[in-house]
Amino acid sequence: MENEENSTSSEAPDTDTYIQRLMVFNTLREPTLRSAIQALQLPSGSRGLDAGCGIGSHTLLLAEAVGPAGHVTGLDLSPEFLVYAKEIVEKAGLSEQISFQEGDVNKLPFDNDTFDWVLSVDCVGYAPLESLPLVKELARVVKPGGSVAIIAWSSEKLLPGYPLLEAHLNATFSGIAPFTEGKSPELHLLRALGWFRDAGLEEPTVRTFAGDAYAPLTDDLRSALIALFQMRWPGVESELTQEDWAEYRRLCLPESPDFILSHPDYYAFFTYSMFHGKVARGYGSRTHPISPLLRRIGQHLLLLFCMSV
Repeated sequence: MENEENSTSSEAPDTDTYIQRLMVFNTLREPTLRSAIQALQLPSGSRGLDAGCGIGSHTLLLAEAVGPAGHVTGLDLSPEFLVYAKEIVEKAGLSEQISFQEGDVNKLPFDNDTFDWVLSVDCVGYAPLESLPLVKELARVVKPGGSVAIIAWSSEKLLPGYPLLEAHLNATFSGIAPFTEGKSPELHLLRALGWFRDAGLEEPTVRTFAGDAYAPLTDDLRSALIALFQMRWPGVESELTQEDWAEYRRLCLPESPDFILSHPDYYAFFTYSMFHGKVARGYGSRTHPISPLLRRIGQHLLLLFCMSV
């Protein structure tokens, strides 16, 4: 557990600290992610891509979903994350079912139509990049008839009894991330149905999955919620009033005698939203509208050539 100085610091944590927080936080989110992945009904024995796999926690859930005959490739830009991901896969005895590759979701290092499905958890839609090109890139590597899905953290209520303070925290730069002031509404995660339609994916749908935690908290859940507080609202002091900052420190720091997780009536919930669509038959030609025109020109030129000989 970090000391008070580190808990309130506006500096970003180092990679090892961040990985440790992700590991602890996974206790809270894993049951909800498992439910979402089960709802995808991934075919047994299928081969898929976990785009932005992070430390590999949900890659394990995907391998479980496709069974021993299936295979999951985890891709992430961070070599540090991948080192840890490989370690947990080896410990789980799933090295034959799961492989990892360093790479960028902007330009996936795979050929067209490589996978039966692709999933991105807390990556596409969360990264500070325009999401439509990313969705198109995910669809590119999926076989016609396969599926593309995005699962992302979409809401939470963590401070029961203090709605105004929580609203102020969620209005900070950290609180609205990855959305930023001045960003077009169409780029917000909750508008992802539009991305799927614009990418040419068929039957776009969205579902919401909820998780919760309530007193008495287990040690693991308490630690996971502490990690969530640290990741959710870092560096907010300058954006809060003195009164809100004092209240935040009183309620959200483990060192405080009034730490909210110690309250006998504590209750919190959060949601993950899952957007899903299918890759159309002939997806490649539909994503390049000029292709049919070029084909007709080529056929016309061929006809003229045949008539001249």
